[in-house]
Amino acid sequence: MTVLDGKVAIVTGSARGIGRATAELLSEQGAKVLINDLDADVAEQTAGQIAGETLVFAGDLTNEGVPDQLVQKVIDEWGQVDILVNNAGYTLDAPIHKLSDEWFQRMLEIHSIVPFRMCRAVAPHMREPAKLEREEGRERFRKIVNVSSISGTMGNPGQANYASGKAAVVGLTKTLAKEWGQFKINVNAVAFGYIETRLTASKADTNVMEIGGQKVQLGIPDQLRGMASMLIPLGRPGTPQEAAGGVFFLCSPWSNYVSGQVLNITGGQFTGMTS
Repeated sequence: MTVLDGKVAIVTGSARGIGRATAELLSEQGAKVLINDLDADVAEQTAGQIAGETLVFAGDLTNEGVPDQLVQKVIDEWGQVDILVNNAGYTLDAPIHKLSDEWFQRMLEIHSIVPFRMCRAVAPHMREPAKLEREEGRERFRKIVNVSSISGTMGNPGQANYASGKAAVVGLTKTLAKEWGQFKINVNAVAFGYIETRLTASKADTNVMEIGGQKVQLGIPDQLRGMASMLIPLGRPGTPQEAAGGVFFLCSPWSNYVSGQVLNITGGQFTGMTS
């Protein structure tokens, strides 16, 4: 037997990067996993490369009603939701005096409103079974992991919009942990530091993604990338697999008495102000 046998997991933004590594790890440990991405072809490809049982939902989660449709697809196929990982996201960087209302709002939409809507969508499928289990004197733990960032907990120049969205999801996490603890639903967050993904790759012309018909430049300047060894005590960025390990812990039985927490996955990086 593996750790997550019989569990059903939703991982948003899981066709690439940390989301994919998380989906692969949860699947290796026995969970059935919903793969989600804006790009249907990439999502299907990823699902086909994961050995375990998978389901694909392609769609823009910032569109109203889409999170409910995603969760309903999982319920129709597998009948339950045990794990939700709110991972979908991207960055739109600019100093605050050049930051538009649109760019600020878009970061709030994907990083705080989408996790809120996803949590609301899974609510009846986590809370109602838990009520019956409580009446029967049984404990069955379910897990929600929200992905934040040290930009949200410490701030980061050029990311007022991203940092605000990632800070908001910490407040959502701590509130839900208090509301849903009675149902044995562990709600935690991870705050990633410098992890090697498309978001932290070189700011090259080829490193773009398309959202709503608009191309979005991803990546960070090479000068900042070169500072990693000086800022991170472990001397290098993390890998998506290392990032996924922290998420897995919060999805596993070993975290049953952990709730309302933010797990920093940074290689020891704590530059700037801490909260």
